[in-house]
Amino acid sequence: MEYRNAICYSGYREGQNPREGIYPTYQEIKEDLLILSHNWSALRLYDCGTHARLVLDVIRDERLDFKVMLGADVAAEMNNPNCPWGAQFSEETLEKNRQHNKEEIDRLIELANAYPEVVGYVSVGNEASVEWTDHLISVEKLVEHVQKVKNNISQPVTFCENYVPWTYKLDALVEVIDFISLHTYPVWEYKTIDDALEYTKQNYYAVADRYPNKPVVITEAGWATASNGRGIEAWNASEELQAAYYDQLLQWTRDEKILTFVFEAFDEPWKGDNHPEEPEKHWGLFKVDRTPKLVMQSLYG
Repeated sequence: MEYRNAICYSGYREGQNPREGIYPTYQEIKEDLLILSHNWSALRLYDCGTHARLVLDVIRDERLDFKVMLGADVAAEMNNPNCPWGAQFSEETLEKNRQHNKEEIDRLIELANAYPEVVGYVSVGNEASVEWTDHLISVEKLVEHVQKVKNNISQPVTFCENYVPWTYKLDALVEVIDFISLHTYPVWEYKTIDDALEYTKQNYYAVADRYPNKPVVITEAGWATASNGRGIEAWNASEELQAAYYDQLLQWTRDEKILTFVFEAFDEPWKGDNHPEEPEKHWGLFKVDRTPKLVMQSLYG
């Protein structure tokens, strides 16, 4: 996989929310991408809906130099009693989800073919096989999605997942994808900054060593800058810690030429619960008002 500076992008600003169908405008996305174009040339997107189409339009129409990893936003096709926040659904809901997923995979194929110069790679889903997920899909079904996509597009195909399932349950999926995409979050696993990079390396090589003949990239790695203690202790989330981890992560992945999508470009206040310090809201390298956090101040001061 070609090494590029890569970042996860979602453009939702204050008051915008995909669940409510309130999306950023073309101009707002253009503003974001002009900011990001100073330092990154690969973007990861998470769905094939209104937001993704606008991003692809902006890149094409404004002739911006980005390669996009386009992702399918897949819903639960099975109940998952292991999900801590609940993932029990009626059969009617699961059947609706299966239909949604079929349509989303069709949109993935459509967009990959409609924007061949912009879409460099695609993913058939995100964290849909890890034991705690609220959108569980069987490995067999993921394989089916991959085979359908590969039969209809020319770009490389992957699946984005926490590092753990790659180590024990996704062998059949690895056979059909073009490369493996893993997520690593030391801070979610109660590591301090002193242990963080070493833990990230352990996560990465646990997968890369298992599949020596398959390229492995990182599609999420980052550090939250605030927390209300839900899953991340408040003292272990700050702009200083984010900056330290980012610098360590980039030095290692650049030296090793590991394509790594940093999570993420901008804070997303729509995520998580209503608590303002909920950690899901605070992974951006930039605040929601687009001002740079500490980690970006030397580049964007």
